[in-house]
Amino acid sequence: MSLALSGCSYSSCCQPRSSRANLLRSASPIVKQLPRELRSLQRTLRQACCSRRSGLPVVMAGSATAEDVRILTKPTKPIEGQKTGTSGLRKKTNVFMGDNYLANWIQSLFLSLGDEVKGKTIGLGGDGRYFNKQAAQIIIKLAAANGIGKVVVGQNAIMATPAMSALIRRRSLYGGLIMSASHNPGGPKEDWGIKFNYSSGEPAPERITDAIFGYTQKITELKMAELPDIDLSDIGSKSFGGFEVEVVDPVADYLATLKEVYDFGLLKQFIARKDFNFLFDAMNAVTGAYAKPIFVDELGAKPDSILNGVPKEDFGGGHPDPNLTYAKELVDICFKEGGPDFGAASDGDGDRNMILGNQFFITPSDSVAIIAANAQAAIPYFKSGLKGVARSMPTGAALDRVAEKQGLQFFEVPTGWKFFGNLMDAGKCSVCGEESFGTGSDHVREKDGLWAVLAWLSILATKNQGKDKLVTIKDVAFEHWATYGRNFFSRYDYEGVDSAAANKLMEHVEGIANSSSKGTKFGDYELASADNFEYKDPIDGSVASKQGLRFVFSDGSRIIFRLSGTGSAGATIRMYIEQYSADTSKHGLDAQEALAPIIKIALDLSKLKEFTGREKPTVIT
Repeated sequence: MSLALSGCSYSSCCQPRSSRANLLRSASPIVKQLPRELRSLQRTLRQACCSRRSGLPVVMAGSATAEDVRILTKPTKPIEGQKTGTSGLRKKTNVFMGDNYLANWIQSLFLSLGDEVKGKTIGLGGDGRYFNKQAAQIIIKLAAANGIGKVVVGQNAIMATPAMSALIRRRSLYGGLIMSASHNPGGPKEDWGIKFNYSSGEPAPERITDAIFGYTQKITELKMAELPDIDLSDIGSKSFGGFEVEVVDPVADYLATLKEVYDFGLLKQFIARKDFNFLFDAMNAVTGAYAKPIFVDELGAKPDSILNGVPKEDFGGGHPDPNLTYAKELVDICFKEGGPDFGAASDGDGDRNMILGNQFFITPSDSVAIIAANAQAAIPYFKSGLKGVARSMPTGAALDRVAEKQGLQFFEVPTGWKFFGNLMDAGKCSVCGEESFGTGSDHVREKDGLWAVLAWLSILATKNQGKDKLVTIKDVAFEHWATYGRNFFSRYDYEGVDSAAANKLMEHVEGIANSSSKGTKFGDYELASADNFEYKDPIDGSVASKQGLRFVFSDGSRIIFRLSGTGSAGATIRMYIEQYSADTSKHGLDAQEALAPIIKIALDLSKLKEFTGREKPTVIT
C-alpha cells in the first residue's frame, strides 16, 4: 500500500517537548503490545506531524514495517546550470549548499539510471574538501530512498579518484560517486564538485551525463530516506532494513591494486639507498591519506619525506594543482643545490602528478613517453608488453615516437579520460597520458597520480640495479631524448578570463585556421595543416568535434588553442606550443628558451593580449 499524509492527526507530537516526552513514556507499555503493523502506523503518523512543519509529505511504500526505511518525498523544481560533463558538475561550494542543488542532481542521477541500479551497490567518497561530509549524508539518504541496496563509503568520506576506480573494479560495484572539484581550490568560498563513475571504474559515458541533465530540467520531487547520520569515522557495516552502509578503509583496495602492478620489494630496496632522497608533496589534499600507508609504512620512506601530508578541507588555503606555479614549495626545495633526488606531487583528488629531479622538471608529455618506453622492463604488470599507447591531442608528441620505434598501437584522442577508457576496455591501450599532469594505465579507468610516482620509482629502481653511482631522473630523461629526440613542450594557461572575450579569441583563431592553406608562412614556420580537431572513436563510433584549434607545421612543430571546462567560473584559455629536435646538443636547453620564437608567433597570431588584456599567463608549464 502507499500512504501519503499531509495533515496532522497525531497531536501529541505538536505539544511542547517535555509534555510530549511524558506522554510517550506513559504510552510506551501500550504501544509495545500493539501488533507490528499498528506500531508502524503509529510511527508513520508521528513522522507525518513532524514533516508537516518542514513541508515534507510522508510516503510509506509496500508492506512497510518498523524495520523498513521510511521514505520522505519533498517537492522541488529545476535549477539552472546543472549541465553535466564527464568531469561531473563543478560550481562554487555555496551553490551546492543552496536549497536542493546537490539533491536535485543526485536524484536526477538515480532517475537516469532507472531500474538498472535498484538493489545494486555503489561507492561514495571524495577528496576531503569542505562540504564533503555533509554531502555524503545527503547522498546516502537519497540512495536509500531510490532503491540502492548498499553504499560503500570511504572512512571520513575520503576516497581518491583513482582509488574509487580501483574500488569499483575490485568489488564489482555498479558505480561510484566522487565528491571532488579535482585540482580546483576548496573551502566555503571556493569550489565543489560531484561526478559519477560507471561499472568499469570509468567516468560516466555521455548517455548517462546527458540523461542526468535532462532530468535536472524537469525534476519535481526528491526521495529521501529517514535515516540517522552515519558515523563516517567508524569502519564497519550498518543495516537499515534492506539498505546497508559500509564504511571502509579508503586505502586498502587501492593499495591491493598497486601491489598487483609494482614490485614493492624492489621499490623498498631502492628507497633504502643511502644516496637517494625522496620527497612527496600531498598538497594538504586527498593523497595525504595515502602517502604514509604507501610510501612510509609499505616502502620504508622516512616520515619526513611526506610534505603537507594532512588532508584539509581547504587544502591549507592552497591551490592543489601539481605544477611549477602552485606546487612552489616543493619546486623551491627540489631546485636548491643538494635538494631531493626525487620530488613528486599530486592534486586535490589524487589523479594528477608532477615529477621532479634535483633541479630538473619532467614535463607530463615526456613523463608518459618515458614510462611507456620503460614499462615492460621496469613494471611487472607490463612484463608481457604494452597493448598500445594513447595521448590527448594537446599533449606533446613524445609518445608518438616511442610507439613508432617500439611498433605499438598509437591513438590521439580528445581531452577527457573517457576516451582512454574505451580503448582500455577494448584491450587496445595500456599506458596513456594528458599534458595536464594526468598519467595512467589500464589497472584502473582514471588517471592516477600515485601510480605515476611509483612508475618513476620503478624505472629508477630498475636502472639503478647493480649501480654504485645513482642514476638520476635527469639521467633517465637525457638517455630517452638521445634515443627518441626531444619534443620541447610548454603550456600557457590564462585562467578566469571573461567568457565572452575568450570566445571571441577562439573565433578569431579559428578564422585564421580556416583561411590558411598548406605552405602559408608564420615567421620561419611553414604550415602543413590547420584544423579544429575531430575524433571518431574506433570503439563506439561516436564523434567528438571542435576539440581544439591546431596549427601543425612542416617540421612537426605545433600551436594549439583550447578552452578548458575544468574551472567553476569564467573561462580558461590554454595555449600549447611544441617543437621537435633530434639534435642532442640542444637537448639541455630550457624549454622556454628553445620555444621562444614559436611562442611569439602563437601570441601574435591569437592577439591574446588584445582580447584578454592579460600581460602574461596565470600558469606556465
